Amino acid sequence: MHKAPWLTVLGLGEDGLDGLSPASRQVLDRAEVIMGPPRHLALLPDTGAEQVEWPVPFSDGLPILTTLRGRATVVLASGDPFWFGAGSVIARNFEAGEWTALPGQSTFSLAAARLGWPLETTLTFGLHAAPLTRLRPHLSPGLRAILLLRDGKAVAELATYLTETGFPDSALHVMQALGGPRENTRTVSLTEALLGTFDHPVCVGLEVTGAGRAFPKASGKPDDIFENDGQITKRPVRALTLSALAPQRGEHLWDIGGGTGSISIEWLMCDPTLTATTIEPRTDRAERIRRNADTLGQDRLHVVHGTAPEVLGGLPLPDVVFIGGGLSQTLLEWLHRSLPTGARLVANAVTLESEALLAQWQEKLGGDLLRIELAQASALGSMRGWNAAYPVVQWSVTL
Repeated sequence: MHKAPWLTVLGLGEDGLDGLSPASRQVLDRAEVIMGPPRHLALLPDTGAEQVEWPVPFSDGLPILTTLRGRATVVLASGDPFWFGAGSVIARNFEAGEWTALPGQSTFSLAAARLGWPLETTLTFGLHAAPLTRLRPHLSPGLRAILLLRDGKAVAELATYLTETGFPDSALHVMQALGGPRENTRTVSLTEALLGTFDHPVCVGLEVTGAGRAFPKASGKPDDIFENDGQITKRPVRALTLSALAPQRGEHLWDIGGGTGSISIEWLMCDPTLTATTIEPRTDRAERIRRNADTLGQDRLHVVHGTAPEVLGGLPLPDVVFIGGGLSQTLLEWLHRSLPTGARLVANAVTLESEALLAQWQEKLGGDLLRIELAQASALGSMRGWNAAYPVVQWSVTL
């Protein structure tokens, strides 16, 4: 017999009950327990239900919610719980038959309506629990984005970050308590944002202006955006390598011999559903990869300090593997034995010994061998000539 869900995720606006549908009001009236942040609980009248404050950090609330299983429970969330909200987290942790959701009007929709911006061409970011560096790959003149921020102080932090990245003329449309009686919208310069005071909850409509550096959208980002010690897959080879890796939605990459992390960082830039783990044996380089990932807005990169294949056994299996360093017979044998059918493998080699190894494995497993030879024009006395780089041999195969 089908059981009705005991848990409802309810989107609540700043106007409290005034903005709720009749169905949402009925759910609240029948609730035995109402759980949510203090700000949301304060918007409700006394319904007779037990009220439970959702703790910080957010993950600490899930065990509490589990103890309420079987009681008619409402979890309060802001606006649309499935747009940078609590809904997706609850959906991952409870079975489909246990919960239902009644979304409210999202902050993004309210903000777009106030600004007159088309949502289909406006980027949206939930930065209330994420670093501002998530913006970095997208910053360019003309960008419009709506940002959810942690609190009022984060507006000044945003102004500082935009100034540091070369976009000091950007405009901020600061919107506070959208949809409620305290709603207030101000358009401010970055200087005014640094001096102003703003109340939570707050979101910002960002219009980017300035001569700051914009990153190209194509694979093969400029080498100099990565902090490096010379151990970096150069831009043209990186572009060819990303093409061979062929990232597809939702895939996970192992980047073995990470160096600067340029391959795994560019992999993550291709799509927000992609994930990556980079393995680097040198401590200084592992730390540098972490800095590059954080600076370039890819803080979700998992960095493992260790040697492959020794550290690979405890990691979730990937869909795609790139070997940029540490190529050996032992590593290839481990990967051949351990990776699932359908996994893609790409390896780059520079030395004669590693080239020979790739040739042997290509003969054994098939796939494509590509020799990449590049030369760059440089001074040759009073004239110019070609300065050739070491050729790179690339093997790509689907197991």
